[in-house]
Amino acid sequence: MGRYVVRRLLQMVPVFMGATLLIFLMVNVMGDPVAGLCGERQCDAATADRLRQEFGLDEPVWRQYLTYMGNVLTGDFGTAFNGRPVTELMATAFPVTVRLTIVAILFEVVIGITLGVVTGLRRGRPVDTTVLLFTLVVVSVPTFVTGLLLQLLLGVEWGWIRPSVSTEAGFGELIVPGLVLASVSLAYVTRLTRTSLAENRRSDHVRTAVAKGLPRRRIVTRHLLRNSLIPVVTFIGTDIGALMGGAIVTERIFNIHGVGYQLYQGILRQNTQTVVGFVTVLVLVFLAANLLVDVLYAVLDPRIRHA
Repeated sequence: MGRYVVRRLLQMVPVFMGATLLIFLMVNVMGDPVAGLCGERQCDAATADRLRQEFGLDEPVWRQYLTYMGNVLTGDFGTAFNGRPVTELMATAFPVTVRLTIVAILFEVVIGITLGVVTGLRRGRPVDTTVLLFTLVVVSVPTFVTGLLLQLLLGVEWGWIRPSVSTEAGFGELIVPGLVLASVSLAYVTRLTRTSLAENRRSDHVRTAVAKGLPRRRIVTRHLLRNSLIPVVTFIGTDIGALMGGAIVTERIFNIHGVGYQLYQGILRQNTQTVVGFVTVLVLVFLAANLLVDVLYAVLDPRIRHA
């Protein structure tokens, strides 16, 4: 297992370099960052040249990338166009989005897996049909519609929650935004768990356990559920990075100043340092989540061994 983890860590290095290079190139072709600095009025030539020299935009793109990566390795993600270090923006944005992601993941794990187990064990019954129709509706409705609807009903009409999340963004305030963020993924987790559970019920080792007369709870938890959760863990693990990076809509609806908010502001103002810095950290989150998922395979299924 140790050699496998080391090998995976080494494989992550070229993936990280390639992903950050692609992101850097895409962000640098979005437009002229200097135009975003000057706002609606066009900068004069002297001011534009000074700004390009100050932020290193007068150098070739490949040299800008090498300089940026060299700074990243020392923990320096550059300075935003408003003069604040990008690391300072990360220190305020990432804790908020991490809390939002934790709430969303808890909804996926608790509600999604529970509904998947219930429907998988009662396939073809009314509860199965009801949950399938519910998940189909959830998947079909866009996130911004779900968010605005819950905000209107729970926040404006009924007054159960605050329509906008405060700057502290505690776990209590993030329950409804977390549910909105996790809604589509929760539906997928439910369906994936149901399908995987139904397929594994027909496997030989489960039939053998039933023939031995083992208690139903032990059959479900020890022989059926552990193997059925492998594809579910894969989905949830890869969904962690997707939730953190895809929270732009949810954070905009509930006025949450997290990663999505900073990315939106960076793209809107063509702030390349902010966008590249935040996406670079999100790439690391994706890679770490994938590594964690692979390691969990051996925990869920003893048959899986990593050389």
